[in-house]
Amino acid sequence: MKDLSRVLRPRSIAVLGAGWAANVIEQCAKMGFSGPVWPVHPTRASIGGVACVAKLADLPEPPDAVFIGVNRHATVNVVRELSAMGAGGAVCFASGWQETGEAELQAQLVEAAGEMPILGPNCYGVINYLDGALLWPDQHGGRRVETGVALISQSSNIVINLTMQARGLPVAYVACLGNAAQIGLAELAAAVLADDRVTALGLYIEGITEAPALSQLAEAARSAGKGIVAIKAGKTEASRTAAASHTASMAGDKAPSSAFLRQAGIAEVATLSELIETLKIFHGHGPLRGSRLCSLSCSGGEAGLVADLAAPFGIDFAPPSDVQCTRLTATLGPLVTIANPLDYHTFIWGDGPKTTEVFSTMLGGYDAGMFIIDPPRPDRCDPSSFEPALLAIEAAQTATGKPAFPVASMPENFDEARAIALMDRGVVPLLGLETALAALKAAQTKPGNPNWQPWPVSSARPIRLVDETTAKSRIAVAGIQVPRGTSARRLEDLNATGLTAPFALKGLGFAHKTEAGAVRLNVTDVSLQPEISGAEGYLLEEMVTDGLAELILGVRRDPIYGATLTLGMGGVTAELLSDTVTLILPVNRAEIEDALHSLQLWPLLNGWRGREKPDTSAAVDAALVLQEMMRADPRLEELEINPLILRANGAVAVDAVLWEEN
Repeated sequence: MKDLSRVLRPRSIAVLGAGWAANVIEQCAKMGFSGPVWPVHPTRASIGGVACVAKLADLPEPPDAVFIGVNRHATVNVVRELSAMGAGGAVCFASGWQETGEAELQAQLVEAAGEMPILGPNCYGVINYLDGALLWPDQHGGRRVETGVALISQSSNIVINLTMQARGLPVAYVACLGNAAQIGLAELAAAVLADDRVTALGLYIEGITEAPALSQLAEAARSAGKGIVAIKAGKTEASRTAAASHTASMAGDKAPSSAFLRQAGIAEVATLSELIETLKIFHGHGPLRGSRLCSLSCSGGEAGLVADLAAPFGIDFAPPSDVQCTRLTATLGPLVTIANPLDYHTFIWGDGPKTTEVFSTMLGGYDAGMFIIDPPRPDRCDPSSFEPALLAIEAAQTATGKPAFPVASMPENFDEARAIALMDRGVVPLLGLETALAALKAAQTKPGNPNWQPWPVSSARPIRLVDETTAKSRIAVAGIQVPRGTSARRLEDLNATGLTAPFALKGLGFAHKTEAGAVRLNVTDVSLQPEISGAEGYLLEEMVTDGLAELILGVRRDPIYGATLTLGMGGVTAELLSDTVTLILPVNRAEIEDALHSLQLWPLLNGWRGREKPDTSAAVDAALVLQEMMRADPRLEELEINPLILRANGAVAVDAVLWEEN
């Protein structure tokens, strides 16, 4: 890894390119950068009120960081000269490289840089709010801070928008990746997280190209108490559909990326507001250690709304203990129903000690608490009556050592100055009920398994469909039970001797036999069956008549994450139900079991309403077998079982689709 310390925390800055240089100089001055900023221009006497030097060689010393705002061809020469003179690093602003088909020119840029780190090209720049150092040619909404979170984005506009937030989030670094020709996401993220003043990391990701390095980074960050939260946007450009399988269509492009982030211990959110609020939690408290939440408000309407909005996020509010109920009733009186969410009414409003007692008693029995509070707008109202409640929230956090979150029902109901003041005192206000709930759920993301790494990526290659008879023989050898059967090239050559009707008759050579009309069930006499159009052969099998549930299991290579396992409710309705979970390999038994438990229809697999329970442990066994087959055979591209019929004891793979390197 390259040393990015000088370019991220420079003591001196050089700027090239008249217009862009003036903007960088202006932004450094506004932010109070204490070091020299040297404009370099061959003909101009000054830029932005600062005297120019004609060429890089005239600088008093090699600069720590350089903003290169000249055209792309000149950029290559500038980078070569900077590298030779020992500069600390550069931001390459110009566009027109690999993103426009100029891959060779981008390769020349990387070669010219040598050991000197470069960000980009096609990169907007980097902001260091801790030291006031900005390699940034535009406006932004940030402020100087002593500690804060880092934001790294593959979109310059997105990260500019994030700096304009008025929610009290302290931002330490802002950095854009551009084309990431030399410095990728994981390396840049590791460099900013190495700064002890950085408390958490927020990512806007359009494509992941270095999954193993990112998982290592996440583990190191979690060990340091620093959470990472990401928005993964768009689809993986490099993704390929290995086969026209149910697994591929249901997993899609988002499922593997979400699975990777989850398994790496990186929180994932859907909106920019959720990203900001999650980062505020991480900044103030780090990743949350528990999931037991309480909610308090002085309104029954707010209590009900919180409960309703929490349900889609899988947040439950456990009732308070008997001891809590007794203490709360003693303070609130008999007219208040003690529950969670708690409507504490307004009997104690304005009474600081009693409010503190109620808040502390409730919060002490949980891992964290939400306190719904919307101070009146200060420009038209007097918010002073809300101060006792806000002070009580802070006091409850201090008394219990548990995170106490003031939550405004709408973002605009909590002004920025108040939010910043609370953040400075270690109290994290969350703005917007639904956003707050999403952020609290994200902040509960578990760490990844120690030393977990996705498998290496395999390159694209031509593949072929293996017939079902061969596919089943291979999974049978591996340890997965298949139905008894026989196969033949021609229908009339099928011999059912020794087999017990009813049968399933299948035409071979189809990836999706049901859709092709190549499956006939409850066959008793093969001689009465007509030919199946397009069949390359025939398979006759005993039907499984004692099944209790049908699952789909599929493993497939992935161009970004190595390989995936998808499991869920199967059969002919698999895609209709879309009740599946995708995991990145490798996984262990416990992770597969957790995935099964997360299915929406898991109750059907767990004896719902007295139903006989199928043998889900056999499904876990089968998934582990598929994983091992994928690990042991690099030629294997994709293997799907649909359905895997679960019995009371054991499981049978009724259908198998296998693709391998041709």
